Amino acid sequence: MNRLSGLFITIITSLALTGIASAQEGGTLKKIQATGVIKIGSREASIPFSYMDDNQQTIGYGVDICLKVADEVKKALKMPNLKVEFVPVTSQTRIPVLTGGNIDLECGSTTNSIERQKQVSFAPTYFLTGTKIVVKKSSGIKKYEDLKGKTVVFTSGTTNERAMKAYNDDKKLDINFIPSKDHAESFLAVETGRAVAFPMDDIILYSLKASAKNPNDFEIIGPFISDDPYGIMMRKDDAEFKKLVDSVVTGLYKSGEIEKIYHKWFESKIPPKGINLNLPISEPLKEVFKKPNDTGVDSCGRMKC
Repeated sequence: MNRLSGLFITIITSLALTGIASAQEGGTLKKIQATGVIKIGSREASIPFSYMDDNQQTIGYGVDICLKVADEVKKALKMPNLKVEFVPVTSQTRIPVLTGGNIDLECGSTTNSIERQKQVSFAPTYFLTGTKIVVKKSSGIKKYEDLKGKTVVFTSGTTNERAMKAYNDDKKLDINFIPSKDHAESFLAVETGRAVAFPMDDIILYSLKASAKNPNDFEIIGPFISDDPYGIMMRKDDAEFKKLVDSVVTGLYKSGEIEKIYHKWFESKIPPKGINLNLPISEPLKEVFKKPNDTGVDSCGRMKC
């Protein structure tokens, strides 16, 4: 058994190193050309950015933008039959899977932070949000201070986890934190009473609430305790590929096409259940669309708008 375990670890390590080498040698575009496939990292439950519909198809606002990138890659490489493959990732795995060369883009609900910029690159911001908490109305929790001594669930590997823990330390709330693997599992912990609150980007919380069996059982508490500008994630130090991705994103902004994509996912009925988030474009996000070459992040990782 020990020999088999050692062999398994060796194989996994070898595959990871092969992925890194192939991603670094000649850049992402050459890797895509050689393999005949562009791999997009996607989420299973980040409504409406990247998630699975009832037919197990990957859809969402971020996904639509990434598919525009894939179309441009096909043109640039003169490969109209280039295969697009979606690879499921989680908050914990998205960065190592990307840096390991196993995906070429990540299109979910990933915050562009200064800390993450040390490991990866980001395209211009395509959404602005921030951390709030969702609770049951029956919980009696009306503000963050009401969490003192209570159990709070978080999705591992998120900026929201760090924001809530920092707030806890600052306010000395003595919160009992429990981790979960994804947003759906975190929301379920609140729904079933395992935790009293779940900190997450407010747009994700509104989506989860709208999709719940009894949406009126929940409420979302603010104000923001973090700022979270979302962006498409790529490997670092690949200027050619980043230039292509950035040009697609800024092109959507300059042409106004981004507003049509936004309307489709935030102001129309979407799967599941035909929910409508009824969320018009915010004034800060409009400003980002007007200045597409600006990441929307200052030197401290906060939103400029």
